[in-house]
Amino acid sequence: MDVLVHDEAILSDPARLAAVRRAAQLLPAMDLSLDDVARLAAHSLGAPMATLCLVGVDRTQRLGAHGLPPALAAHDDGSLPHSFAGHVVCDNRLTHAADLPHDADPRLREHPLVGSGVRAYIAVPIRDGAGRPLGALTVFDTRPRRWHGPQELALMDIAGLLTASVRWDGRAASTAPMLDGAALLDSVQEAFVAVDTGGIIRGFNRAAERLLGYTAAQVCCQHLEDTVLPDYRGEATRPALQRLFAAGPARPLVRELTVRHRDGHPLATRASMSVVHGVAGALACMFLTDLSAQVAAEATAERHASFLTALLNSLSVGVMACDDTGRVIVMNPALRRIHGHPDTGPVPDDLPATVSTFLYDAQLQPLSWEQTPLMRAWRGEHLTDLDVVAKLPGRRTRVFATTAQQIQNRDGVRLGAVVVAHEVTPLRRAEHFNACRRDVERALRAATSITDAAPAVLRAVTTALGWPGAELFLIDENTDRLQAIGHHSDNGEGPEGLFGHTPVRNRGVTGRVWQSGQPLWIPDITRYADLTSENEQHRVDLCVRHGIRTVLAVPVRDGGTLLGVLTCYAGAPEVDQDLLTVLLDGVAAQIGVYVALRRAEELALQLTRSQDDFLDLVGHELRTPLTSIIANVTMLTEEATGLDEEQQQMLSTVARNTGMLQHIVDTLLDLAALESGHHRLAAGPVDLVAIVADAVAALRRTTAAGVQLRTDMPHPVLVTGDAGRLRQALDDVLSNALKYSPAGADVHIRLERSGGWAELCITDTGIGTPASERDRVFDRFYRAGNVRHHGTPGSGLGLSRTRTIVQLHGGDIALRPQQPSGTSVCIRLPLDRPDPP
Repeated sequence: MDVLVHDEAILSDPARLAAVRRAAQLLPAMDLSLDDVARLAAHSLGAPMATLCLVGVDRTQRLGAHGLPPALAAHDDGSLPHSFAGHVVCDNRLTHAADLPHDADPRLREHPLVGSGVRAYIAVPIRDGAGRPLGALTVFDTRPRRWHGPQELALMDIAGLLTASVRWDGRAASTAPMLDGAALLDSVQEAFVAVDTGGIIRGFNRAAERLLGYTAAQVCCQHLEDTVLPDYRGEATRPALQRLFAAGPARPLVRELTVRHRDGHPLATRASMSVVHGVAGALACMFLTDLSAQVAAEATAERHASFLTALLNSLSVGVMACDDTGRVIVMNPALRRIHGHPDTGPVPDDLPATVSTFLYDAQLQPLSWEQTPLMRAWRGEHLTDLDVVAKLPGRRTRVFATTAQQIQNRDGVRLGAVVVAHEVTPLRRAEHFNACRRDVERALRAATSITDAAPAVLRAVTTALGWPGAELFLIDENTDRLQAIGHHSDNGEGPEGLFGHTPVRNRGVTGRVWQSGQPLWIPDITRYADLTSENEQHRVDLCVRHGIRTVLAVPVRDGGTLLGVLTCYAGAPEVDQDLLTVLLDGVAAQIGVYVALRRAEELALQLTRSQDDFLDLVGHELRTPLTSIIANVTMLTEEATGLDEEQQQMLSTVARNTGMLQHIVDTLLDLAALESGHHRLAAGPVDLVAIVADAVAALRRTTAAGVQLRTDMPHPVLVTGDAGRLRQALDDVLSNALKYSPAGADVHIRLERSGGWAELCITDTGIGTPASERDRVFDRFYRAGNVRHHGTPGSGLGLSRTRTIVQLHGGDIALRPQQPSGTSVCIRLPLDRPDPP
């Protein structure tokens, strides 16, 4: 686009205005029609319209025109604002614009001709013999277009020929006899051939001689078929000429034609064809442009394009390129697959609008189109190994290292930009897991237990994986059951029902790892055929409802000992099974070592405490002094006839307290012997119903009035065990229930079969046990805080011995809360003959 110039001094110059008046007389007097000059200018440039006008002070005078529609001709009132000619005269040089409605100059965008459909123009000044600008020869197009050097030269040649054709002393120059404007045509750079309605060549300019190898004398008056055009695109030339003359197109028809050189070789050309009505009648005028170099260049370009396409299609990395306007023009199949598009087809036109919904930077902040590596390179940045994250709905999160740069020609002019994206998800995950292990180590060091550490540990795992949730399960040492001890979800508490369930051995994902001790990878849980039970299908449906697709569970171990299971959930189908399993195994190993160390520490403390207690009581030979005391007290009691009542009461108190102390020592020694294996069980068939009935009957005879023992038992319930020890354990539990039950309360004893187990529960409505202390009441000498505060006597050994007896029988014992108050002690023992399934 050229800057518009308006100079009143030039327009009103008296000498120029006098020359304009002379030109207004001389130019129309030429033998050559000025409308034909305008037509020639339009056809030479492949445009539909042209005008030739003179410029006065504030108005123009149109001397010749071609192709102006009636509406446009009527719109032009001769005033300068409706013309570009005044600007051309003021600037006295060629001016042009490629797209008026989008031009940077508002005078061009708002020019009146734009409203008449004009989109592009090119104009050159018409000068007199002294070089003064008198007017302009202007060519218009209704389409946006760029004007090139050959077109500019052609238009300047036509304007220059007008200047040379006028005798500015008042006489016009004569024109050629055979064709009006022959000299003008010889100045045109493109080959020109004129043919009459019979197909006889009537015009042949110098450019045509150079292109086709014939002289004008050799082809003029010869038929077109016999010389340069033996056929028209596979058919006879005559019918094609007849159609052209019949159509008489107002706009030149542009076709690619193969013409024949004088030496016989074919030439590829582009022909601009139109019908001109001149003094010699109707003529078909053809301007021919040699396309030989272009065809060769296109063939070379096609070979290069095919090679480039094959290269791009074979790459495993994604490639995208844009042109000089920033429009994406290349997107190879690898990148299309990343975006979820077909391998072939047009480049999606919604990328700039949608990229922020799935493309993120390394900090997971959405990227706008202007922030993408491609657009940054288009603006001149050179980027290397810049990470971007792709998170498309229903697809796994992927990380790409991108390299991008601007594309320039030799002169440094921007032609576009290109970006290459190489997936580095496994590498980045490995790097993230290095940080994850450090975070896990810090969390474990800072926590007092694995339960405290679990949220921070699992948060580090899900962050490293980029997955939405994870859960940790550990095997309870007392019950041998797998229990959830903590979870993490990226949306807080996580989907309802997904976390906190109790796994069943060899059922579900977590239960199968518990059973096998091996990692389990399920890339798409909806397609895992082994999850068939009702509970497993419920878990699958729960995962699907909450967008879970991939599950990975790994065992938590300490050496060869299975301690638990770490289960992680992904929201999209995942790959990289081996890598993720190895990385997660490393974290599970950290957890396993921590849990084992904590348990070993706790066990060591317990053993040390128990040993110290035992040594304190027994190591100082309590039993021998107590035996002597009891013997002497017994002798004194038998000979107490000489003692008064107060002395007898004191002797009775000593005997009672010494007996209690003897009971504690005996119980402690009995417990130590059971745990060490010195006392073995006398195992045999035992009916638990009979043992419970005997114990209840004995207690009913000795229990104070007001506490009722109520039983609910089947008959019989057979186990293998030591009847005496089982009775001993039952007596300890019943004794506690009666001791802590208020007057008038009920103690319920329920015995039932459950699967392969006999389950005995003794439930009271006493003071209960605080939740935080329930697991500790089975420790030696431990008594709950509320019991101590109530002043109820006891040694804290009964339940410890009961647990040892139960465990020696292959069973377990647990304390359960009873609402609104009280405690339920449940003992489970394996049945001799389990109930049939």
